[in-house]
Amino acid sequence: MKPIINRRDAKQIVSKHGDDFEATMEELAFAVGAQDIGANITTVEPGKAAFPIHHHYANEEHFYVLSGHGKVRIGNDVWSIEPGDYIFSQPGGPEHAHQMVNTGDEPLVYLAISTKKVPEVVGYPDSDKTGVRISYDMENPDSRFLISDDAKNKVTYWDGEDGAQVRATLKDG
Repeated sequence: MKPIINRRDAKQIVSKHGDDFEATMEELAFAVGAQDIGANITTVEPGKAAFPIHHHYANEEHFYVLSGHGKVRIGNDVWSIEPGDYIFSQPGGPEHAHQMVNTGDEPLVYLAISTKKVPEVVGYPDSDKTGVRISYDMENPDSRFLISDDAKNKVTYWDGEDGAQVRATLKDG
């Protein structure tokens, strides 16, 4: 396997839900055979977030903003982000939950890098869900096992994600 990939040759994965969540990811690491580290270039259109706010108990994530402007939510804090900013999200509880929202007028584009430890437990504070990941399938986020916090109901990835916090972040922008 060739250990080099050009962005223009990367497989694109589109994720969309409702009016508030939309992203295109260009898969880099998997295409060159990486097994322990994931990397992709994520593009988020104005007024959108790529994913619900979430936190990882096992994995850390790193982000480098290539272009565009937005806000990053980490725990209860919100910071403006712009090209050249490097963001680190450490593993842990809800105080480390993170989400980037495009508050600008052009696409927000960032390089996302993460460890890929499994099993992984992921919390979703806005929708009170907990997910358990036993493998990595970026094309099918519903392949994860998700349960509600009361542990009685199995739910899908997007259940309870109404985008209210994305809209609130945009409004405060």
